Amino acid sequence: MGTISSNNLSQHEGFDIEKSIVPSHTYDDDGRPQRTGSVWTGSSHIITAVIGSGVLSLGWAICQLGWIAGPSVMIMFSLVTFYTSTLLSDCYRTGDPISGKRNYTYMQAVRSILGGFSVTLCGIFQYLNLVGIAIGYTIAASISMMAIKRSNCFHNSGGKNPCHMSSNPYMISFGVIQIFLSQIPNFDQIWWLSIVAALMSFTYSSIGLALGIAKVVETGSFKGSLTGISIGSVTETQKIWRSFQALGDIAFAYSYAAVLIEIQDTLRSPPSEAKTMKKATKISIAVTTTFYILCGCMGYAAFGDKAPENLLTGFGFYNPFWVIDIANAAIVIHLVGAYQVFSQPIFAFIEQWASQAQFDLFNTETIKIPLIPGLNLSPFRLFWRTCFVVFTTVVSMLLPFFNDVVGIIGALGFWPLTVYFPVEMYIAQKKIPKWSGKWVCLQILSVACLMVSIVAALGSLAGALLHLKKYKPFQSNY
Repeated sequence: MGTISSNNLSQHEGFDIEKSIVPSHTYDDDGRPQRTGSVWTGSSHIITAVIGSGVLSLGWAICQLGWIAGPSVMIMFSLVTFYTSTLLSDCYRTGDPISGKRNYTYMQAVRSILGGFSVTLCGIFQYLNLVGIAIGYTIAASISMMAIKRSNCFHNSGGKNPCHMSSNPYMISFGVIQIFLSQIPNFDQIWWLSIVAALMSFTYSSIGLALGIAKVVETGSFKGSLTGISIGSVTETQKIWRSFQALGDIAFAYSYAAVLIEIQDTLRSPPSEAKTMKKATKISIAVTTTFYILCGCMGYAAFGDKAPENLLTGFGFYNPFWVIDIANAAIVIHLVGAYQVFSQPIFAFIEQWASQAQFDLFNTETIKIPLIPGLNLSPFRLFWRTCFVVFTTVVSMLLPFFNDVVGIIGALGFWPLTVYFPVEMYIAQKKIPKWSGKWVCLQILSVACLMVSIVAALGSLAGALLHLKKYKPFQSNY
């Protein structure tokens, strides 16, 4: 199972030749072991990818935009994401949606349908986005681990001890866990991790929502305003930049296009993978948007202009402290799984490249793991994946700015991966005439989303630069 061989790697991008094998009860039409994914496993993967640390910053995002613009922007992002995801799901097979050639990765779909420089551009955006998400999840997990320690410290001291501490040990702990989990060979074998992670996401989202409602009941009023944070709490310039950054935070909350085709490649057929994926997307986007609006709005209603950048760490100094501990523990467990969902495509890409390069280390026989008969260790996989986890951990320790990192990643990944490439591939696949009504509408959508991504990136960069003025490397204290 764990052996990395040419058969196992042919699923990854670059291996475009499919075996002409008649499907059987054990093999699919491309000669690979039969896929077993369903609407529900697909939904679990998507929910694991979508409801991540991004949900924790939505109260802050709505605080910047206000009661009118905040929920409206969130609904807009959900509709755009749903629409472009349906376009992208049709790109899993080139040509015929049932018997066409499979594209196993996002980048391979771009190669098959668009080709040329688009492939390089897609690779740069996709893998930078995935690396950025891994860094963002490492930061978020460490903050939640610290929140558990700090809430207990604060409770035991009766509120007298500010309980300041460094995030570095917690980032290292998260990295060690990921080194072990990253040895799972491929996407198909982490379905159980996605289901556990999806359950955890519902757990902490529900707790955050419940705490927001409890806070509103306690104060007896809904805080906040129609236009967002008031001038005085921040300057006019800060309000503009923060509003831009809020767009990036919301975009990040819907980031999963980069792994959509990899998720689709786990689905069984019939019915066609595209049909199943569209159902899974509809379920997942509906569920996540409902949670997002509820959590974001209740976070803003509870805190008003003082809405924290991370909802549950903002609740960390309130009783009942054990509920906060459960919520933050659920976040950590969820992010452990989500990190793997977003890292697997990077692992697959590098290992396919190494196989083609015929590295001696790569071709070394696998090592059997005692007590785990189904899993073997490849020396190359052990070396490269460990290096990747160490890299993301070190960068997280260098730049532990949760909200800024989330905004930048969301802004950089949203337009190219969620909008531009799905739109262009759909136009190419369906042969939509240039300057036709549909072509113009699709281009207007793409340009509008590009503008949103640009202003979101500028706002997040402004926030990061502000934090860097008073920051010392590897000395983050909360």
